[in-house]
Amino acid sequence: MLKPLFSVFLVLLSFFPRLVTAGEFQDDLKARRAKAMERLGPESMLILWSAPTRVYSRDVDYEYRQDSNLYYLTGIDQEDTTLVLMPGNLTRKEILFVKERNPLREHWTGHILSKEEATTKSGVEKVHLATEFETFIHNILSRQPYDLPPYSSSPEFDIFFKALTSGRARLELILSPKPGLSEPLGPTLEFANRVKERSAGLTIQDATDILRDLRQVKTSYERKVLERSLEISNLAHLAGMKAARPGAYEYEVKAAIEQVYKSSGAMGWGYPPIVGSGPNTNILHYEKSNRRMEAGELLLVDAAANYEYLTGDITRTYPVSGTFSPLQKDIYRIVLAAQEEGMKIAKPGVKLSDIHQKTVQVVKDGLLKLGLISDTSGDQYRTWYTHGACHFIGMDVHDVGDYDRPLEPGMAFVIEPGLYIRDGALEDLAKSPENDAFSQKAQPAFQKYKNIGIRIEDSFILTESGPKQLSARVPRTIEEIESFMQAHSRTNVNR
Repeated sequence: MLKPLFSVFLVLLSFFPRLVTAGEFQDDLKARRAKAMERLGPESMLILWSAPTRVYSRDVDYEYRQDSNLYYLTGIDQEDTTLVLMPGNLTRKEILFVKERNPLREHWTGHILSKEEATTKSGVEKVHLATEFETFIHNILSRQPYDLPPYSSSPEFDIFFKALTSGRARLELILSPKPGLSEPLGPTLEFANRVKERSAGLTIQDATDILRDLRQVKTSYERKVLERSLEISNLAHLAGMKAARPGAYEYEVKAAIEQVYKSSGAMGWGYPPIVGSGPNTNILHYEKSNRRMEAGELLLVDAAANYEYLTGDITRTYPVSGTFSPLQKDIYRIVLAAQEEGMKIAKPGVKLSDIHQKTVQVVKDGLLKLGLISDTSGDQYRTWYTHGACHFIGMDVHDVGDYDRPLEPGMAFVIEPGLYIRDGALEDLAKSPENDAFSQKAQPAFQKYKNIGIRIEDSFILTESGPKQLSARVPRTIEEIESFMQAHSRTNVNR
């Protein structure tokens, strides 16, 4: 067994670019913080907190995942971490707070970074314990230097203190609500209100746009890591395609994908893999993965790895038996054509909304020919094309980004048109004479193509000349998919 495994390992290594070094990462982090401070200005103070631990069940936590903005500026992936940036300070522009080491806790949950290790990893030279943060804030708002000799006349904090006195000081926090946030007042807003009560000369501002704009254009370091992340995802999709066959279960494909993530050095998935067969291809974020795949059906797989906090996004739809049916090909060709037309216009200066509209034009024409819509001037197509074609990728699979900002080299995004001829779609339309007429006309085509769901998604990094496809190793055209599936066909599973 050793020889085959070693051969596979060598093959995997040959596909990956050279690993970036810890020094490169630290230099990149320093450059990111410098850019953030340029945007902030000397009379501001930015505070970012680590993500909380999340409980799985009772006394069992999920594996820890750091807040993306904090990791972007520090590279620290442990809880109880706080970053403070004060651009107007003379030397202490960057201040980090980390939790104190605890031998008993480390015995249970693993190593905690020392202050020295936090400096080595992040490049932030001034590191305090997390327990000192409240005292630090009290001192700053009281215009008292922190961590300086008693009665020191150092002008270290003078610019911010003068701004506090004159009412020009700004406290920058991430205030925009996160997706799924249900509570009316989170910890950050509570902190903002508490600080505001103590210092009338302080204006609270939302730093979301500053971090968004920085993260939207990937650094050279990030591009290297993102390419490796996507290469792992490419290999995972190929493994999933090899595992798909009539009689197998969706979770077997999912397991094959996740095994590649871990064996290739990824942290895991960038988002839970979506593996849906038959009618489940029409569930956009299908979760169960417990259905038995049958001959003649399609399998939709949407999956990508998280490598060093960067993730792409890839979706493929392919026939479980290895060959598309004529009806499946009809829908597939429309989706593929829409994606390819979107790829053609993806250039610097174009907006993601422009790419989406290009895919809509192609989809409308294709659906009209099949009889699934009767009018291309309205929104009938939305019955089958139910999401946008593009989003940014990066530290989060649906990464931050200004969708009104024209694309620039270094931006990473996906193009993912999809058509879902789901059961009940026409019945769910709001009752109106127009919708009733549309539903009646579309019924024959609907019955013909019912339960076919197809999405094709690829990840790109924009260059001066156009998009560089980072998921090109995964078969995409009908011919490529059928050739791959048939070359790796496996005996049907009878259960």
